[in-house]
Amino acid sequence: MPAKELAAKIKLLILDVDGVLTDGGLYYDKDGNVTKRFNVQDGLGIKFAQQAGLDLAVITGLNHGAVEKRVAELGITEYYPGQKKKLPFYEKLLKEKGLKDEEVAYVGDDWIDAPVMVRVGLPMAVKNAQPEIFGISKWISSREGGNGAVREAISFILDAQGKLNDIWKEWAG
Repeated sequence: MPAKELAAKIKLLILDVDGVLTDGGLYYDKDGNVTKRFNVQDGLGIKFAQQAGLDLAVITGLNHGAVEKRVAELGITEYYPGQKKKLPFYEKLLKEKGLKDEEVAYVGDDWIDAPVMVRVGLPMAVKNAQPEIFGISKWISSREGGNGAVREAISFILDAQGKLNDIWKEWAG
């Protein structure tokens, strides 16, 4: 089935963080603290998704204060940090929300994402994902992680659901 048809069924979008919501880089300040870089286009895309009624969750392998703050700023309540094994949290989300695999999309970039990606209805990869992730993805962004790839994925889903134009009209005036 074409990715656009799969996207039309999506009710929940799950995002990885490092390499997807961020560029995957580790930035150190003068005191040796690690910081993260997020893209405002991705953040606005997340707001569009929420406005359109698309549910969002974040499952990430690391636990970092900057990520927690950004997720809170964006109003994403389903946040699972420090999860090297993501599948149990995916299954928890399915059960809690009463969803089927085909109603979920996942944006990933690396091997840690694969166990969930092979289950979801629409596995999505960022442009700079590992080659093995491309092999299991049904959609690949033209942008790299941390540089608007999440916005692009959200726009793809909302367009497939016939919701993107209404959001465009509202925001663009």
